[in-house]
Amino acid sequence: MNIKITLILLLASFTVFSQNITAKLIDKSTKKPIPYATIKTGDYSGVISNDDGFFTINSEYGNKSLTISCMGYQNKIMTIHELNLLKHIIELDVAINQLGEVYISNKAANADSIITKVKNKLAINYSSNLNKHSVFRRTTDYVDFKSLEFEIEKASHVKKRNLESVNEDLQALSNKIKESNIVQFDDFKGEFYAFNKDSSKLKVNKATQLLDYKNDFSVEQIQEKAQHIILKYLDTTKTYKLKTGIFKIEDSLSLKDENQEERNKHEYKVSHLNHATRKLLRHSQFYENSFLDKLLSFNLYEYTYEDTAYNNNELTHIISFTPKRGKAKYTGQLFISNNTYAITRVDYKYYKNRHGEKVNLKLILGVKYIGNVSTGTLLFAKDSSNIYNPKYLKRTTGSYFYINRDVKFIENSTARNKVSFSFKIEGDNQEKEELLFTANSKLSLQDFEGIIEDSVVPYKQLSKFEKTIWDNEQIIEPTLEMKAFTTN
Repeated sequence: MNIKITLILLLASFTVFSQNITAKLIDKSTKKPIPYATIKTGDYSGVISNDDGFFTINSEYGNKSLTISCMGYQNKIMTIHELNLLKHIIELDVAINQLGEVYISNKAANADSIITKVKNKLAINYSSNLNKHSVFRRTTDYVDFKSLEFEIEKASHVKKRNLESVNEDLQALSNKIKESNIVQFDDFKGEFYAFNKDSSKLKVNKATQLLDYKNDFSVEQIQEKAQHIILKYLDTTKTYKLKTGIFKIEDSLSLKDENQEERNKHEYKVSHLNHATRKLLRHSQFYENSFLDKLLSFNLYEYTYEDTAYNNNELTHIISFTPKRGKAKYTGQLFISNNTYAITRVDYKYYKNRHGEKVNLKLILGVKYIGNVSTGTLLFAKDSSNIYNPKYLKRTTGSYFYINRDVKFIENSTARNKVSFSFKIEGDNQEKEELLFTANSKLSLQDFEGIIEDSVVPYKQLSKFEKTIWDNEQIIEPTLEMKAFTTN
């Protein structure tokens, strides 16, 4: 009996010991959440608080101290025990700045001088080649369809009753899409091996996808669903060529949905994840004509000294930037260490009415696209070699889109019967990408060449967020929106 009791107590204590702890950071005065704070669980390891101020760590750190730091706030050091006593709500005090007036007294000269020092020390402060990064990546996709119209233009060989039915089904599809809350979350954790800005390899350890698959409505999905409805009312014993404008898409289209079968495999292409991760990482790198290189161009931007603040008990200069010329697109702030003149944080967004790629072929091809959202935050942390590596990257991009497409079904038969229909879609889409770096180390060329990247990786499809999947993992804590997500 004593042995059994001892085992039960040991198991119970182990369960408590291995629990994840979720806490929230708030401003002591305003009680507002504090995003993007660094919670260090080791000298060069830890997590970041999310948009809502939440973070999760494992209680296995026991009596080890956590160091919490955030731009403009005093550092806070505490144990898991102290965190529990606070009921997982941590208040941070604003760091009182007594040096601001000294630096603000000559803003213009200070700003340009500091930017020059930053540029002179880039090679010392940053190293982008042959690095191994342990990463957690999350993408959140939103689509808001404002208008969606279908119209059967020509179908002489289709019975009137069938035409009425297909129009009813198409209208029902349109209503369902417009009423749906279309959002998708994709997560993966793995090792990212960067040879340089153009070459990298990725090993994915775990991946998940959270979405309402019944309401998965990309533009391609909408066309497929509409085509499927129309095919039901045609001669299902035949196959069809599909043409849109002058382009032939399919030679043998039938009611069988092979694309859906492909999606049901629940696999990501690793090359796609690798490319997307590398593309986001480039936003934090300094090379000729890179995103950050352009932000440091005196030809493109004007700089204004705003203030000083403290970050991890280190004096930091805050410099704002605005476009000087038409080719420059962004405005925001650079946070620069007074000791090393390294950029430790960048906040940016489009300046006023500036925008990204714009395509208007509405009259010719029925397509219009405007990239109208680009905003982000880049955080850097210093390692044991005094090199600054990316710690957390966030980028949100969005666009307005308009597509007016004519589609023609051509029967694969001697009769070559045709059915023509058009659909018009108008709306906005937005993608939020987040990349958390939980460890960084140097990589040899031999090690890089020895990495073999898989072609695909399986993911677990979820209908709601399951926190236990990421137990004992350093990840970005899900937002309140993600936690509340459920399928219909």
